Amino acid sequence: MTTEESTRRAVLAIVAALVALVVLSTLLYIGDAIVLRQRLAGGEGRETLTVYLGTRLKSGKIEIFTDRPQREVCAQALFPHFGYRPCWYVRRTGGVKVI
Repeated sequence: MTTEESTRRAVLAIVAALVALVVLSTLLYIGDAIVLRQRLAGGEGRETLTVYLGTRLKSGKIEIFTDRPQREVCAQALFPHFGYRPCWYVRRTGGVKVI
């Protein structure tokens, strides 16, 4: 095997891996949307959480306005769908939405 053939095989392997990654990611996103749509049709798949608005100050700190709690409807999914943020992401941010 020449170096030209081995280089071509390596490039093909990398391209195949990238294509597989894109296809699997797309299938995961579409599957997640389908499952969420089924849950929403059954009356589930959404959750209402309390979030607080915050703003970033010049010092880099975040000021949180606890006197004005807001309700946010989120989706029980891996990715954002249909205008809803995923509930795991809302919880991970501590219920603070920085504007």
